[in-house]
Amino acid sequence: MTTLKEIREPIQDHITAFDKYFKSSMRSSVPLLNKVTRYIVKRKGKQMRPMFVFLSASMCGEVNESTYRAASLVELLHTATLVHDDVVDDSNERRGFFSINALWKNKIAVLVGDYLLSRGLLLSLDNNDFSLLKIVSNAVREMSEGELLQIEKARKLDIEESIYFDIIRMKTASLIASCCACGAKSAGADDETVDKMHQFGETVGMAFQIKDDLFDYEQSNSTGKPSGIDIKEKKLTLPLIHLLNHSDRSAKRKIINIVKHHNTDKKKVAEVIDMVKSNGGIAYAKEKMTVYQQKALGILSEFPQNTFRDSMHELVIYTTMRIK
Repeated sequence: MTTLKEIREPIQDHITAFDKYFKSSMRSSVPLLNKVTRYIVKRKGKQMRPMFVFLSASMCGEVNESTYRAASLVELLHTATLVHDDVVDDSNERRGFFSINALWKNKIAVLVGDYLLSRGLLLSLDNNDFSLLKIVSNAVREMSEGELLQIEKARKLDIEESIYFDIIRMKTASLIASCCACGAKSAGADDETVDKMHQFGETVGMAFQIKDDLFDYEQSNSTGKPSGIDIKEKKLTLPLIHLLNHSDRSAKRKIINIVKHHNTDKKKVAEVIDMVKSNGGIAYAKEKMTVYQQKALGILSEFPQNTFRDSMHELVIYTTMRIK
């Protein structure tokens, strides 16, 4: 499989320049804020969102100052939602590092999230990037709605497959869709092309999230056993939904009872994971993931072939083949 470093190659100069641009977009006159934002920048992940922005812009035209603002806007608003998520989930870790709330407590974490949100809004408004702001604001709205829908459904564990797809489209796919649409828009693409890139990003995002859900059933590098974290958090993911849909009433009651009341019992969680595997839940989820992956590649094939499209193609493959 092509590595992220190789995929990034055609836009590496933009990613390097973006790192400095993003850092400066968070700067404040308050020392505490600068200390926290420096920590955020230091523990950044794989930078897949900026990659989607810069590759989309390069496919649809030329990268320019507006593209850097688009990538920064997405990162600022997304980082704000992650900081707030950690507070809501009472989570002490993110990507193997201490979360903001673990180091600086909830009040400061919420205020930092608010600050990042305001920086993103002002970055757009100060430069009249209203179309970019609209695209990303819609994504943030959908992410919030998706999270609330998931919470509502998790109480009764009554998520149907169609609802699951609604949730992941809003929670995950909307953000990747906004990256691709913003990249295209920043490069001067027409509305039809922007819509096509949005659709492309959404289908990639769906495949990305299903792959994420599958990690719960795969062996962990540290323990050699599946983590079952989603089950412990009472999240109904596609493999589990498939199991419930193909179980008789008695088995269904047993599974729901374990997820609701025994989700911290490692032995019982492992029992559910084994049931998911033996009933074809993993294979079914992989099949659905591949459908979305192929749909994304089909949309991509409508664009002229060049190194940027080739890299985007490899990025789509990477999202569904990655190890973590």
